[in-house]
Amino acid sequence: MLTVEKIGGTSMTQFYDVLNNIIGYPSSADFRFGRVFIVSAYASVTNLLLEDKKTKAPGIYQNFIKGEDYAVSLDSLLNELLSINKSFTDIGLDYHTCREFITERIMQVKAYLNSMEDIIASGYVGRDSIFSAARELLASIGEAHSAFNTVNILTNNGISAKLVDLTGFRDSKQLTISERIEKSFKHVNPSDSIIVATGYTKGKEGIMREFDRGYSEITFSRVATYLQADEAIIHKEYHLSSADPKIVGVDKAIPVGRTNYDVADQLADIGMEAIHPNASKPLEMAGINLRIKNTFEPDHPGTVIAKDYIGPEAKIEIIAGSDKIVVVEIHDTSMVGEIGFDLEIMEILKRYNISYIMKATNANSISLVIWEVDLSVDLVSELHAKYQTITVKKAAIVCIIGSNIAMPKILARASNTLAKNDININCVSQSLRQVNMQFVIDREMYKKAIISLNEDLCLA
Repeated sequence: MLTVEKIGGTSMTQFYDVLNNIIGYPSSADFRFGRVFIVSAYASVTNLLLEDKKTKAPGIYQNFIKGEDYAVSLDSLLNELLSINKSFTDIGLDYHTCREFITERIMQVKAYLNSMEDIIASGYVGRDSIFSAARELLASIGEAHSAFNTVNILTNNGISAKLVDLTGFRDSKQLTISERIEKSFKHVNPSDSIIVATGYTKGKEGIMREFDRGYSEITFSRVATYLQADEAIIHKEYHLSSADPKIVGVDKAIPVGRTNYDVADQLADIGMEAIHPNASKPLEMAGINLRIKNTFEPDHPGTVIAKDYIGPEAKIEIIAGSDKIVVVEIHDTSMVGEIGFDLEIMEILKRYNISYIMKATNANSISLVIWEVDLSVDLVSELHAKYQTITVKKAAIVCIIGSNIAMPKILARASNTLAKNDININCVSQSLRQVNMQFVIDREMYKKAIISLNEDLCLA
């Protein structure tokens, strides 16, 4: 059996658990080859390289594009990476060898960035293309560091392991992402070694430009489909559960067990990714099942996501949502009966590169739910100039999701749960397919809604 497995950054930081719970030792009864691991950078490292994913606090990339002293920031990063290395010496990491690798890589990155600065100063090349290249270069450091360390630790624990460095750090060949993966894995034999590959893949289309921070899952997906894996596995710090364990508590977050790729897409649409949507599609089309496992509960089978799975019994699988959205309502009395009235609205959103999460309409109003970060003064001003009344409201969205929830009374039960907890529904949406019921509520009621819906619909 061949499995391609991705290990997330939080798990990588706790590598003792990865070694014991995921990979195992050659002396353990369940140890086997036939496994390819795609590793993320250690937790927070990519934030330091680029910018904080949540707070947007600037990283080294921001230093570079603003003309600040990125060399000092790279030195600080190196110290942080060496500190991470020290924390793994008790489980087999050769500190001297790994220090030499990452120090040399950082020094070479400095040289590349210096050359990029000179090119920008020449005025012959557009700044945007250079900045994009710098972002790609910096992003690759984190995965190169963690992948090299992983192979070093495995080898020192008596495990045959091979590094597949997809970063193309000194490779000037103009290959696409898929071509680089094919070239790198063409002569790799997973049957006699543990294969460890970087989550970053260098490609002429730019994996960061195309997929931004979801790039490691793109690598994972493309490697799995190229190798025609029997199963793809993602190891995370939590199970794919009935609700966010950080909100409802670990004891009340029930592992889903089985679901389908449609449900995974619903989660991705509201920012609760089981897997990046551009990574799930190749797996789905290839008929490769995806298993989500908890690194810290190795004996639990996790949740299997399959193409055609439909729950044998109607039930709610997941309560999810976000409190980082806004509702933009366009009210115009000339809307009623006007064919294609909302086409112009959609064209405006397209110009601003905005994809809405939910849309609710009546005779004179269209309510659009979008991410708060996508809202801009220019967008609101343009809408105000074209339509009678524009209302913008900060809000939250909660969703009831499942592969088989087309059953009577479930919408009424959900509405009643919110009502009895004094949570007002501002907008509601459900498509004919009935895999996702969406409720827009006041933002301050978000956590209360998730907890109450999980208790009434998933734990009952």
